[in-house]
Amino acid sequence: MSRVSSVRVEQIPLPGIGMRYDIVTESGRRIGVVSHRTGRRDLVVYDVGDPDTASEQIALTDDEARTLADVLSSTLTLARLSGLPDQAAGLATEQVSLPPDSPYIDRPLRATRIRSRTGASIVAVLREGKVIASPGPDTILLAGDVLVVVGTRSGLDAVTRLLVEG
Repeated sequence: MSRVSSVRVEQIPLPGIGMRYDIVTESGRRIGVVSHRTGRRDLVVYDVGDPDTASEQIALTDDEARTLADVLSSTLTLARLSGLPDQAAGLATEQVSLPPDSPYIDRPLRATRIRSRTGASIVAVLREGKVIASPGPDTILLAGDVLVVVGTRSGLDAVTRLLVEG
């Protein structure tokens, strides 16, 4: 068993099946993921009265599991970032829409060189209701993308200009 913050995580081997990872919330609720040896993953919500009985079980495809992880990860990242102004004076977070005529549409994030040119960092890309958390340099920017940017006020302004002017 390991501790993550104040949430307890239990790792339970399931012989012949795979591994079960349970999270016991502060309120005592138990949710988990069963990771099958076949690669299948099930999201499980356990019965309040019997922690070994699933009250709900949802099979997830690889894409669904990745998307759920991205959403949870980016939600945590954005929540942490929203508390940063208290800890890091002058640092801000902003969502910047990629203009439809941006010279970076259909190009990888690395082509912008945003960090080296502005000092700001892209921490997520919001695309069609999905979140790409911590996008890599090969992430292709598409029309309609919204970039979650962290930096100083002047850095955020420079990102907006860069995405418009190139």
